[in-house]
Amino acid sequence: MISSLTMLFERDLDKLIKEVSLYSDDSILWITDEQISNSAGNLAIHLVGNLQHFIGATLGNTGYVRDRPFEFHGKDVPRDKIIEDVKNTKAVIKKVFSELKPAQLKDPYPIQVFGFEMTNGFFMMHLLGHLNYHLGQINYHRRLLDK
Repeated sequence: MISSLTMLFERDLDKLIKEVSLYSDDSILWITDEQISNSAGNLAIHLVGNLQHFIGATLGNTGYVRDRPFEFHGKDVPRDKIIEDVKNTKAVIKKVFSELKPAQLKDPYPIQVFGFEMTNGFFMMHLLGHLNYHLGQINYHRRLLDK
């Protein structure tokens, strides 16, 4: 199961890098309008912060400190920086998962994120779904606004 999670997170973070790379101009990453409240740039930064916090810092003790307000309100981060951060996140996840024992997937996740206890495995599946939800939004944002 750990190898499957690793493979899926790596695959989808590679897709995130591809999506961000496909924008024709960095400025388009930051476009919002009345129907689109989060820019693709902010969603990518949010995904990095989310995964670095919940996998890197919480399970891997990396020391990462999340700045959640910046994830949604920061602007004009260069595309190359976003891609670098996604690549670093991918490396962190690979390292944390390589040190995780299969039995630990059944252990309680250290934080009650939703107000109830859940296993590490359950929360990793949630995080994968969360990544894909926002990855789809970024894809749609690019296809709608990058003309």
